[in-house]
Amino acid sequence: MPHAGAARAYSTSPTGEFSPATIPTEPIGSIPRPAELLTAMAAHAAGRIGDDELATVQDEAVRDTVRRLEEIGSPVVTDGEQAKPSFATYPLAGLDRLAPDGVVIPFADGHQRQLPRLTAGPLRYGVHAERYLRAALRHATVPVKQAVIAPSALSLLYPQAPLDGYPREAFLDDLTAGAEADIRGCLDAGAHVVQLDFTEARLALKLDPSGGLLEDFIALNNRVLERFSATERARISVHTCPGGDQDSTHSLDVDYVALLPGLMRLKAGAFYVQLASEPDPDKVLGVLADHLPGHARVFIGVTDPIDPCVETPEQVRDRVLTAARHLPVDRLGTCDDCGFAPFADDTSTSRDIAFAKIRARIEGTALAARELTG
Repeated sequence: MPHAGAARAYSTSPTGEFSPATIPTEPIGSIPRPAELLTAMAAHAAGRIGDDELATVQDEAVRDTVRRLEEIGSPVVTDGEQAKPSFATYPLAGLDRLAPDGVVIPFADGHQRQLPRLTAGPLRYGVHAERYLRAALRHATVPVKQAVIAPSALSLLYPQAPLDGYPREAFLDDLTAGAEADIRGCLDAGAHVVQLDFTEARLALKLDPSGGLLEDFIALNNRVLERFSATERARISVHTCPGGDQDSTHSLDVDYVALLPGLMRLKAGAFYVQLASEPDPDKVLGVLADHLPGHARVFIGVTDPIDPCVETPEQVRDRVLTAARHLPVDRLGTCDDCGFAPFADDTSTSRDIAFAKIRARIEGTALAARELTG
């Protein structure tokens, strides 16, 4: 049986029948929201429509996202994060022990995103990602993956000064339990794979070039991953990229090579690694080849969501063939560099361009599979 997330390359037998050769290919997560959903979100924020009406529009956006992904041949789909306010802060919905003046994330073009700051304990997830997964499963006929925020990102909610009656270690205990429940709920609900979004990994080296913050992040994420069996961890993956928001990044200027050896120490079954936007992919692939754990698969990014130009299938094919010079084909997969709209208000990429890029990824991966596997 082919891998559930495989792009199929077909060769014709003398009888005219098709035989598949496969390399796994999967989306990362977010898809730009349709105009109807953006309008409904603004109306809900202004109090002009209620929760039920917003939920109806969100569900229609999920249905359309899944339908379009399936129509272009995506063997694995996501909900497109249509109902998430952002990939990072969805667990905080409904919580009231937060202030808006948390950690600031600066992007290369000058705009910023700011996390909230925890003002009192305990930390509890207000929303679990299982909710989004179940919405997608209602519409999908192929496997569904679910992205969740890595606990390392949420660890930034805790302020530098200790909170009265809620020491940092108690916060980390609660965060670990919440992250485990977030992942386990998706596994139990039938996710094809659960993907930890660890986009703050490369940023950690920008904030702390000594590497200490990155080591703390890796230790915290492994603290959660170690709560799962080896069989369960085979269905848990990690995604890393330099951030992608409003056609800009927050840490593309940080040397990727400094990150990857530590990233590969995470106890996950697969890694989704941004590569299409890297200036020296061979250098990155060499480090991946040296450090990829023996049990893991690596999905390389072959489309760049913040580049307005749509890749051709042939460009994607060539990127896969380059990766295959460094990595065993049976350990190789493809993905997009990152999500297309990780924050709900990001309209820098159109919905149609996102699907065109995804189609190119699927078709280009199939072309590469044909060459690599015959």
